[in-house]
Amino acid sequence: MNQTFMLILTLFAPIIGGFVYGVERIVKARMQSRVGPPLMQPFYDFFKLMDKRPMMVHSLHAVMGIMYFVASWFALLVLFMGNDLLVAVFFHVIAVLALTIGAFSVRSPYSVIGAMRELMHMISYEPLMVLMVVGFYQVVGSFNLKDILSYEGIPLLQLPVVFVAFVLAIPMMLHKSPFDVAEAHQEIVGGPEIEYSGPFYEAVYTGKWIEYVYVFFFVFLFGGSHYWLGALLVLFVFLFVNALDNATARLDFRRMVKFSWFVLIPISALNIIFLALWR
Repeated sequence: MNQTFMLILTLFAPIIGGFVYGVERIVKARMQSRVGPPLMQPFYDFFKLMDKRPMMVHSLHAVMGIMYFVASWFALLVLFMGNDLLVAVFFHVIAVLALTIGAFSVRSPYSVIGAMRELMHMISYEPLMVLMVVGFYQVVGSFNLKDILSYEGIPLLQLPVVFVAFVLAIPMMLHKSPFDVAEAHQEIVGGPEIEYSGPFYEAVYTGKWIEYVYVFFFVFLFGGSHYWLGALLVLFVFLFVNALDNATARLDFRRMVKFSWFVLIPISALNIIFLALWR
């Protein structure tokens, strides 16, 4: 994939993410035997939020919401422009930290609890993301996106356990059941973004669309240069994550962290160790 195409893909990433979110809402509705909203509903919500009067708790809170969107988009830019995958992961960490700092900066107990839980999310899946990138390096010999997308083999065949662990961690990244811990609408009414409104909430809302593109592009990488396989993996994982979201109840943050640190991270590390010994 040439840089011009990837740059265009980055610029349109929020729109692509909005369509993915719209499709997801339709798929979830069909799984629940409902009609569901129209495909364009996320964009209707976007313009509705932009039309509302700007209101903010204080400037830091508003800036951190915007920073979450900007850092998420920049992480995607780093990823798509063929740079180091680890750098993209680190920029994603900055985005999540911006959201939590903003949530911690207000007095709302819902926001503060949501921020604490958001940190639990981050320490659960970010180490796994680093291990996954290390796995790609072992397979391809490079952290560079171009080398992964031109790799003639299939990374999935050499990193099957890492792939499974990453798929099971996606609900943590996208706040889906059984790991919808930080937002937990039944408990803390939206969590870290509860105090955002109008255009500032729109920034957080759109940042979450970018998260979809960021996450599923990593799924795509497991196909290597076989783009058709990467697309099939994305479709499979998309349907699986939504089926899991509809079929499971939310677990508490302790179980989420234990599942990640005592199951997902160890089995991923074992896959990488065995791969290193085999090679």
